[in-house]
Amino acid sequence: MKGSWLSPPERAAWVRLIAVLELLPGALDSQLRRDAGLTHFDYSVLAILSAAPERTVRMTELATHTSSTLPRLSNVVKRLVDRGLAERIPCPTDRRATDVRLTAAGREKMVASAPGHVDAVREYVFDALTPEQVDRLSEIAGVVLERLDPTGAKRPPIDPGTG
Repeated sequence: MKGSWLSPPERAAWVRLIAVLELLPGALDSQLRRDAGLTHFDYSVLAILSAAPERTVRMTELATHTSSTLPRLSNVVKRLVDRGLAERIPCPTDRRATDVRLTAAGREKMVASAPGHVDAVREYVFDALTPEQVDRLSEIAGVVLERLDPTGAKRPPIDPGTG
């Protein structure tokens, strides 16, 4: 019923969800900064580029997939370019657009960073859950994502073999 207060079970679930949404990014960011010299956002950009055809994505599409503004993304991409992990290239199909491509060094950084990141994700999330809870988490997250992004436009593709 719209406009009514959350029931006690809904309120408990909501408070826990918000706590996870606030704490998990910081924990993952700390691990990546310490072990890889990357922010969680840097890692997300590199991961999207790594999974893309020809490891290249248009800036506007990358902003959509990262739920970022173009100015914020431009700053992150500039840092990645300065570190040799990505490069900006003209879009071959639209002269007004810019593409971002993962470099060989960026790919190496992803390969080197991924095991520690996966270990942190396991430690903070999956090691605490049973296989049945993982299935329920996936189902629940899918339902909420469908509500928030019904067309899937803001979500990067998920490789069934990796996630």
